[in-house]
Amino acid sequence: MVEILILYYSRYGSTTDMANQIARGVEEVPGATAKIRTVPEVSPVCQATEDSIPASGHPYATMDDLKNCDGLALGSPTHFGNMAAPLKYFLDSTSGLWFSGALTGKPAGVFTATSSMHGGQETTLITMLLPLLHHGMVLVGIPSREQALTDTVSGGTPYGPSRHTGRDDDGMTEDEKKLCRVFGARLANVALALKNAGAR
Repeated sequence: MVEILILYYSRYGSTTDMANQIARGVEEVPGATAKIRTVPEVSPVCQATEDSIPASGHPYATMDDLKNCDGLALGSPTHFGNMAAPLKYFLDSTSGLWFSGALTGKPAGVFTATSSMHGGQETTLITMLLPLLHHGMVLVGIPSREQALTDTVSGGTPYGPSRHTGRDDDGMTEDEKKLCRVFGARLANVALALKNAGAR
Protein backbone atom coordinates (compact mmCIF):
# COMPACT_ATOMS: atom_id res chain seq x y z
CA MET A 1 0.00 0.00 0.00
CA VAL A 2 1.01 3.60 -0.61
CA GLU A 3 -0.52 6.67 1.00
CA ILE A 4 -0.73 9.87 -1.01
CA LEU A 5 -1.03 13.03 1.06
CA ILE A 6 -3.17 15.72 -0.57
CA LEU A 7 -2.15 18.89 1.23
CA TYR A 8 -3.89 22.12 0.28
CA TYR A 9 -5.17 25.52 1.30
CA SER A 10 -8.54 26.82 0.15
CA ARG A 11 -10.37 29.99 1.15
CA TYR A 12 -13.66 29.57 -0.74
CA GLY A 13 -13.69 25.85 -1.57
CA SER A 14 -12.44 25.75 -5.17
CA THR A 15 -9.13 24.12 -4.25
CA THR A 16 -10.96 21.79 -1.84
CA ASP A 17 -13.05 20.50 -4.76
CA MET A 18 -9.86 19.75 -6.68
CA ALA A 19 -8.33 17.96 -3.68
CA ASN A 20 -11.39 15.71 -3.47
CA GLN A 21 -11.18 14.86 -7.19
CA ILE A 22 -7.46 14.09 -6.91
CA ALA A 23 -8.23 11.79 -3.97
CA ARG A 24 -10.74 9.94 -6.18
CA GLY A 25 -8.02 9.43 -8.77
CA VAL A 26 -5.58 8.13 -6.16
CA GLU A 27 -8.08 5.63 -4.81
CA GLU A 28 -8.92 4.30 -8.28
CA VAL A 29 -5.43 2.74 -8.22
CA PRO A 30 -5.28 -0.64 -6.44
CA GLY A 31 -2.91 -0.47 -3.49
CA ALA A 32 -3.19 3.30 -3.04
CA THR A 33 -5.04 5.38 -0.48
CA ALA A 34 -5.50 9.15 -0.17
CA LYS A 35 -5.18 11.29 2.95
CA ILE A 36 -6.50 14.86 2.63
CA ARG A 37 -5.17 17.60 4.91
CA THR A 38 -5.35 21.39 4.94
CA VAL A 39 -3.53 24.24 6.69
CA PRO A 40 -4.89 27.04 8.91
CA GLU A 41 -5.08 30.72 8.06
CA VAL A 42 -2.21 32.99 9.03
CA SER A 43 -2.63 36.46 10.52
CA PRO A 44 -1.12 39.49 8.75
CA VAL A 45 -1.00 41.38 12.06
CA CYS A 46 0.44 39.02 14.64
CA GLN A 47 0.97 35.36 15.42
CA ALA A 48 -2.56 33.97 15.66
CA THR A 49 -3.56 30.60 17.03
CA GLU A 50 -6.15 28.22 15.64
CA ASP A 51 -7.87 25.27 17.23
CA SER A 52 -5.98 22.07 16.51
CA ILE A 53 -9.07 20.76 14.72
CA PRO A 54 -10.87 22.98 12.18
CA ALA A 55 -14.56 23.75 12.69
CA SER A 56 -15.36 22.07 9.36
CA GLY A 57 -13.62 20.37 6.47
CA HIS A 58 -10.43 18.35 6.43
CA PRO A 59 -8.07 18.15 9.44
CA TYR A 60 -4.94 20.30 9.62
CA ALA A 61 -1.70 18.75 8.40
CA THR A 62 1.14 17.80 10.71
CA MET A 63 4.83 17.20 10.02
CA ASP A 64 4.16 13.49 10.60
CA ASP A 65 1.61 13.51 7.76
CA LEU A 66 4.38 14.68 5.43
CA LYS A 67 7.04 12.42 6.91
CA ASN A 68 4.91 9.28 6.63
CA CYS A 69 3.36 9.81 3.19
CA ASP A 70 4.53 7.95 0.08
CA GLY A 71 3.64 10.81 -2.26
CA LEU A 72 2.38 14.39 -2.10
CA ALA A 73 -0.13 16.51 -4.03
CA LEU A 74 0.24 20.15 -3.00
CA GLY A 75 -2.56 22.60 -3.78
CA SER A 76 -3.24 26.31 -3.43
CA PRO A 77 -5.36 29.04 -4.97
CA THR A 78 -3.43 31.50 -7.11
CA HIS A 79 -2.58 34.69 -5.23
CA PHE A 80 -0.83 37.17 -7.53
CA GLY A 81 0.83 34.37 -9.49
CA ASN A 82 2.04 32.51 -6.43
CA MET A 83 0.82 30.14 -3.73
CA ALA A 84 -1.27 31.52 -0.86
CA ALA A 85 0.51 32.63 2.33
CA PRO A 86 -0.94 29.91 4.62
CA LEU A 87 0.54 27.13 2.47
CA LYS A 88 3.89 28.92 2.12
CA TYR A 89 3.93 29.45 5.90
CA PHE A 90 3.43 25.72 6.44
CA LEU A 91 6.15 24.80 3.94
CA ASP A 92 8.53 27.23 5.61
CA SER A 93 8.19 25.17 8.80
CA THR A 94 9.46 21.95 7.15
CA SER A 95 13.18 22.59 7.69
CA GLY A 96 13.42 19.61 10.04
CA LEU A 97 12.15 17.32 7.29
CA TRP A 98 14.65 18.86 4.87
CA PHE A 99 17.56 18.26 7.28
CA SER A 100 16.53 14.64 7.78
CA GLY A 101 15.81 14.02 4.09
CA ALA A 102 12.39 12.63 5.00
CA LEU A 103 10.81 13.62 1.66
CA THR A 104 13.74 12.73 -0.58
CA GLY A 105 12.77 10.41 -3.43
CA LYS A 106 9.02 10.65 -2.89
CA PRO A 107 6.85 11.67 -5.86
CA ALA A 108 5.07 15.01 -5.67
CA GLY A 109 2.98 17.31 -7.81
CA VAL A 110 0.98 20.52 -7.55
CA PHE A 111 -2.47 21.93 -8.37
CA THR A 112 -4.14 25.34 -8.30
CA ALA A 113 -7.39 27.24 -8.82
CA THR A 114 -7.79 30.83 -9.96
CA SER A 115 -10.69 33.16 -10.63
CA SER A 116 -9.31 34.52 -13.91
CA MET A 117 -7.92 32.79 -16.98
CA HIS A 118 -4.74 34.87 -16.86
CA GLY A 119 -4.37 35.02 -13.09
CA GLY A 120 -1.07 33.15 -12.96
CA GLN A 121 -2.03 29.46 -12.95
CA GLU A 122 1.24 28.29 -14.46
CA THR A 123 3.52 30.59 -12.44
CA THR A 124 1.79 29.43 -9.27
CA LEU A 125 2.34 25.78 -10.17
CA ILE A 126 5.99 26.32 -11.11
CA THR A 127 6.81 28.26 -7.94
CA MET A 128 5.07 25.60 -5.84
CA LEU A 129 7.42 23.02 -7.36
CA LEU A 130 10.55 24.82 -6.12
CA PRO A 131 10.34 23.82 -2.42
CA LEU A 132 9.56 20.26 -3.50
CA LEU A 133 12.80 20.20 -5.52
CA HIS A 134 14.69 21.44 -2.46
CA HIS A 135 13.25 18.50 -0.52
CA GLY A 136 14.57 16.13 -3.20
CA MET A 137 11.13 15.00 -4.32
CA VAL A 138 10.42 13.43 -7.72
CA LEU A 139 8.16 15.77 -9.70
CA VAL A 140 5.03 14.43 -11.38
CA GLY A 141 2.90 16.37 -13.87
CA ILE A 142 0.36 15.49 -16.52
CA PRO A 143 1.70 14.13 -19.85
CA SER A 144 0.77 16.18 -22.91
CA ARG A 145 -0.77 13.08 -24.49
CA GLU A 146 -3.62 13.30 -21.97
CA GLN A 147 -6.59 14.22 -24.20
CA ALA A 148 -8.29 16.43 -21.59
CA LEU A 149 -5.31 18.81 -21.81
CA THR A 150 -6.18 19.38 -25.46
CA ASP A 151 -9.94 19.50 -24.93
CA THR A 152 -10.07 21.85 -21.95
CA VAL A 153 -11.10 25.48 -22.45
CA SER A 154 -10.61 26.42 -18.79
CA GLY A 155 -8.11 24.85 -16.41
CA GLY A 156 -5.40 22.30 -17.06
CA THR A 157 -1.61 22.36 -17.59
CA PRO A 158 1.23 19.84 -18.00
CA TYR A 159 2.67 21.18 -14.71
CA GLY A 160 -0.36 19.95 -12.79
CA PRO A 161 -4.14 20.35 -12.66
CA SER A 162 -5.56 23.84 -12.62
CA ARG A 163 -9.06 25.21 -12.40
CA HIS A 164 -10.69 28.40 -13.63
CA THR A 165 -13.53 29.38 -11.32
CA GLY A 166 -14.60 32.58 -13.04
CA ARG A 167 -16.84 35.21 -11.51
CA ASP A 168 -19.86 32.93 -11.29
CA ASP A 169 -18.41 29.57 -10.38
CA ASP A 170 -20.65 26.84 -11.79
CA GLY A 171 -18.44 24.06 -10.49
CA MET A 172 -15.62 22.13 -12.09
CA THR A 173 -15.83 21.28 -15.78
CA GLU A 174 -15.65 17.62 -16.79
CA ASP A 175 -12.16 18.20 -18.23
CA GLU A 176 -10.97 19.78 -14.98
CA LYS A 177 -12.34 16.84 -12.99
CA LYS A 178 -10.74 14.34 -15.35
CA LEU A 179 -7.35 16.03 -15.16
CA CYS A 180 -7.48 15.97 -11.36
CA ARG A 181 -8.32 12.25 -11.34
CA VAL A 182 -5.65 11.44 -13.95
CA PHE A 183 -3.11 13.37 -11.89
CA GLY A 184 -4.08 11.55 -8.69
CA ALA A 185 -3.84 8.17 -10.39
CA ARG A 186 -0.47 9.01 -11.95
CA LEU A 187 0.93 10.14 -8.60
CA ALA A 188 -0.27 6.92 -6.97
CA ASN A 189 1.20 4.75 -9.75
CA VAL A 190 4.57 6.51 -9.54
CA ALA A 191 4.58 6.09 -5.74
CA LEU A 192 3.85 2.37 -6.10
CA ALA A 193 6.56 1.95 -8.73
CA LEU A 194 9.15 3.74 -6.62
CA LYS A 195 8.22 1.84 -3.47
CA ASN A 196 8.28 -1.53 -5.26
CA ALA A 197 11.65 -0.69 -6.78
CA GLY A 198 13.08 0.37 -3.42
CA ALA A 199 14.10 3.62 -5.14
CA ARG A 200 13.93 5.81 -2.04
